[in-house]
Parts: sequence; C-alpha cells; structure tokens
Amino acid sequence: MAKYDLKFLDIDESERSISVTTFEDQEIRICIDIDDSFKTIYLDKSTAIKFAKTLRTEINKIQD
Repeated sequence: MAKYDLKFLDIDESERSISVTTFEDQEIRICIDIDDSFKTIYLDKSTAIKFAKTLRTEINKIQD
C-alpha cells in the first residue's frame, strides 16, 4: 500500500492547507491547518457528494 500525504496549499500562505481523508470508511474528514492550528469537519457520503458538486459549480463560475 502506498503511503502519501496529499495537501492543498493556500494560494497566498504556505502555512495554510486543507487535507481530505476517509475516516473509519464511513465519513470524509476535512482538516484545515492554519498556522499550526487544526480544524476538522466530518461529512457523511451524501453531504460530501453535495459539497463536491457545489465546489465544481463554483469552479466553473471562475473566468480564466
């Protein structure tokens, strides 16, 4: 099994990041690290799907 840590870094601050993992194979865990202070939220599968769709919608609104 591969070991890796995938983080999404803030556009301006390298000390800020978001990571997403599966928690106990039932929930999605989103960890937000801001200047060594961690905040975590847990989403069930249906909420995570809705969040992903909403995020895609907002991405599509960005004009290049």
